Amino acid sequence: MVKRILYSLLAISTVLSSCKKDGTATVAERPVVISYLLMGHPVKVNLYEQKAFSDTAAYGARIGGLQLVLSDGTQTVQLAETTTGIYTYADSTFLQAGKTYTLQFAYKNSVITASSLMPVYTTNYTASTTKFAIRVGVTPLESDSTAVRFSWNNPDSLYHVLVFKYDEANTYANGNGNLPSNFTVNAKKVDSYDVSYRPFRYAGEYSAILYTVNKEYSDILTTNTNTNSQQLNNPPGNITNGYGIFTAMQADTIRMSLTN
Repeated sequence: MVKRILYSLLAISTVLSSCKKDGTATVAERPVVISYLLMGHPVKVNLYEQKAFSDTAAYGARIGGLQLVLSDGTQTVQLAETTTGIYTYADSTFLQAGKTYTLQFAYKNSVITASSLMPVYTTNYTASTTKFAIRVGVTPLESDSTAVRFSWNNPDSLYHVLVFKYDEANTYANGNGNLPSNFTVNAKKVDSYDVSYRPFRYAGEYSAILYTVNKEYSDILTTNTNTNSQQLNNPPGNITNGYGIFTAMQADTIRMSLTN
């Protein structure tokens, strides 16, 4: 399950690691932090150097050899560098709903910090249906009609994101070309969301993953949606003296089966 959940975050990770180098040497030496804290899973923090937008590599060079600590306000633990630039803490019970987690480390004469609140688990996540036929080659009106409504409890107006992951090994098995098989919906603060037939291009098994997220994550999604080649500013983040994202989230999954 953890690989399936983390897969859906890769697109945002790539954007965040591609921070534009700023004009001053001090700012240009700031690290890029990418970390998603998931309840029930070990802590993992990725550290990169900045890379220019013109750089063809997916990421900047990894940053190794640092001492990272993580605090929940009561207990502080040190992360282990398991691979160059990848820092982990294996005890998944350290992450608890309602606690604020603060990451801290020193890098090039600066102290880098970031904090995020682990949101409460969203309950009563349901779908109006988990089985339906895809609609390819139909009228726009039919394609844009509601295929499935997802609902969940959200009395505190927390932020939510829906991620749809196509689970078949052969992604383009249904002859629909190279159209996207996975997609993301920023549901923001609602407690239900109608998804049309249009984005479901392939028959087979899907995972509909509901993430309960914080504002910093929702802001990243909104910025990615509005970004174009004329906007080369660094994306928003919550890292003091650095760039990237350090955020906590909960996840729940509904399996779906689509037919031709």
